[in-house]
Amino acid sequence: MAGEEEPIDVVLTVGELDASIVALREFLHATSALEAQGVVDRGEDAPPALVTVGRLAPVEVFDGERTVHLPHGVELEVDVKPEFRHVPQLPPFEVDAISGKVTGALGGLPALAECVEELARALGGRSVALGFFGSTDPDLPLAIAARQDEPTIVALGDEQFTLPS
Repeated sequence: MAGEEEPIDVVLTVGELDASIVALREFLHATSALEAQGVVDRGEDAPPALVTVGRLAPVEVFDGERTVHLPHGVELEVDVKPEFRHVPQLPPFEVDAISGKVTGALGGLPALAECVEELARALGGRSVALGFFGSTDPDLPLAIAARQDEPTIVALGDEQFTLPS
């Protein structure tokens, strides 16, 4: 029927992307992020895949034309399970998107930025790692994005700011 969405398949593995799912899930649990995303570089012969891991939600993988879900707690066999620095759950960041001002626990933003940078390294290649964290404005989560060998970005809505090195 017109207007109906295609059903999303539920799978128990996505093959080569399993390691990315494990890394994103470990990051989510270590940092208490609201959501973690990876735009996973798979080389020049394949388009990147978008993997999203959220709290209490199925893992979503968009791989070209196909979207699949995996149960959040599915056991995946990987060679190496990355470990991330544990950052205790922080109170929501106070944010002002107009001025770019972010106020939070002392050292909280740099600690989370380092974890997102570690996630980018774990995803490998030219992959982009994104972590979304709570703010005092529920419609405006604080996003941190990183890619290996590039400056780390903090985003508030449509505004983006480069973190100082």
